[in-house]
Order: sequence, then C-alpha cells, then structure tokens
Amino acid sequence: MKTRFLLLLIVSVGLLFGRVSAQSNQLKPGFEKAEYLEMLRVGAGHIDSVTIGPPQGYKRVYRSPVVGLDNRWELWQGSNGVTVISIRGTTLDPLGWIENFYAAMVPATGQIQLSANEPFSYKLAKNPRAAVHAGWLIGMAYLAKDILPKMDSCIQKGTKEFMITGISQGGAISFLMTSYLSNLRGNRLPADLRFKTYSIAAPKPGNLSYAYDYEVLTQAGWAFNVVNSADWVPEFPLTVQTTDDFNLTNPVTTIRKAIRNQKFLNRVMFNYVFNKMDKPSRKAQKRYQRFLGNYISKAVGKNLPDYQKPTYFPSSHFMRAGQTIVLEADEAYFQQFPADPKKLFQNHLLNPYLFLGNRLK
Repeated sequence: MKTRFLLLLIVSVGLLFGRVSAQSNQLKPGFEKAEYLEMLRVGAGHIDSVTIGPPQGYKRVYRSPVVGLDNRWELWQGSNGVTVISIRGTTLDPLGWIENFYAAMVPATGQIQLSANEPFSYKLAKNPRAAVHAGWLIGMAYLAKDILPKMDSCIQKGTKEFMITGISQGGAISFLMTSYLSNLRGNRLPADLRFKTYSIAAPKPGNLSYAYDYEVLTQAGWAFNVVNSADWVPEFPLTVQTTDDFNLTNPVTTIRKAIRNQKFLNRVMFNYVFNKMDKPSRKAQKRYQRFLGNYISKAVGKNLPDYQKPTYFPSSHFMRAGQTIVLEADEAYFQQFPADPKKLFQNHLLNPYLFLGNRLK
C-alpha cells in the first residue's frame, strides 16, 4: 500500500513539474500574428472606451498609479504562465505631450536625477555612442521603479517569461524598458528570464548606435516594431544627421585630410563647399537641442520640481529600432480609413492596426 502511494505521489509530482516546465517555455522567437493581436488588445486595456475586444488568454491583475510625466503601466497574467508588462501611450493630458516633445538625446548608459535624493542609474546599451530620447527615458525610469517590485513577486511565484508591449508613446518606452530589464539580468534580475517585445505604432526611440545595440540584444526574433505604413507617428521625432553621427572610421575624415593637402586656392574652395554642406545640419542639431532640450526641460522641471537636467548627447539622429513588421496600407485599407488631413490620428488608432493585423498571413 505504501509503495503504491509513493508511486502515485512521484507520478503526480512529475506531472506537476512537467506542467510547470511546459508553461515556463511558452515564448518562442519569431513574429506571431495571434501574439501581436493579443498584445494589441492588452494595450487597448488602458483605454476603457475602446471596443476592439479583450485578449483571450490574458487577464489584468494590476494597474499602476500615474507617475512621472503622465505614465502608467499594467500587469497582465496569461493562462500560459507568461506575464505581460503593458505600457500606456500618450493621453489627452498635456503632461504626456511635454514628455514627447522633450526630444533632446541623452547617453543610453548613465544616471539621471529624478529628485534631490533619488538618482536613477541605467544601462540601455553597451555602445558609448548610443543615445536615447530624454523624455521617454524619464517615463521609463519612473515606471521601472514600480515594475521591478511587481516582477520580483511574479518571479518568486515561478514566472520566467515576460512580454513587454506598448502602443504609441508606450511603444517608444517599451524599447527602453526592454533594454533596461535585459541589462539587469544576471545582476538585479535572474539571468534565466526571457523577454519578448511587441512595440506597436511606436516613434523612434534613439540614435542609430542605440538601434544597433537593441537589435543585437533582441536578435533572433525577440522584439518587433509593428507599424502601419500610413501612420505618421513612427516617422517621428524628426531626425537630423551630422557628420559626427558616422562611425569613427568614415570618409569625412579622409575628405578633411585630402582638403588640407591641397594647394591654397583649392583648399579654400573645397573648404567652402564642404562647410556649406556640413554646417546647416550642425546648426539644425543645435537648434533642435536648444528648443526640444533646454526649453522643454523648463516645462519638465515645473512638473517634476526636483528633476535635474542631464548633460545632453550632441545628436538628433533618431532612428527606428527592432525588427520592423510593416502593416501595408493599400486601397482596401483606405476604403475603410480614408486619408483625411483633418483627422491627424486616424491612421494611428487601434482599429486600423487591428484591421491590418487581421489581414496578416
């Protein structure tokens, strides 16, 4: 009798651990249409009036307070054991738009001072030339303070797999959050955590060096940037490329040396031509930093009184990041969603992304 009971117990425990093990390996690399549609519906959970339908396999278990510059996130638990970190996009609150327009760049690794006694250290990239959007970094920092304790609780219960998602501004922050949490593995977080990211309708989060780093970090199918080809938001912020944005080995260095080796009159002429091409972009970048950095930081400071403006990275070379999944707007799409200059956000809304997503093969 005892032998039979022990065998039954061993089998039961084996089945239990087998089920837990199976649930802990639910996330697979690669874009999945069903997964994207679920994340779109999870993101819609932030907007109580949206009626695109709830996700089928996930249930919201936590909604954070509003923090930072009108930022909020939600925790969703999947029936498959996967936990979702869902980051809200911009609302009608002007504070969130201040965050969007605070578009100076800051180093992708460093420290920002959220308050007098609250420095926030972060590492979003290995490359020292990587830089990110200042406003969305602030949003990410405030959200991370609330997200990490919730993750700890999930991890203690056995969660090893996390989806990270966000729409619009939330999509931009989801890039940075993925980088931040991934770089905490093996230190603040367990090394065996797995992350998969769906950034939806997201603007550009940082410069090319950051994009390269992000793509190496998430390569082999662990992060996707889903955009509607008719949506203007993924085209922002405006980008300004100067000759300083090239890798250190580049033809500009060779050109400068070649000009110096010319005879006097040729040197004057070539310098004149080169400066005519080079100086406008440099001036534009400095204006960009002055207005969307120094000027907007005053509005940030009024809402976050203890925030201390960081040293900006001298670049405005914004690039999209991650493996891009283009939802192509064709004739059938425009019959459903006609181009209308009076409806600036029509192509940025959830229903167009749902319509195009459903047509994916």
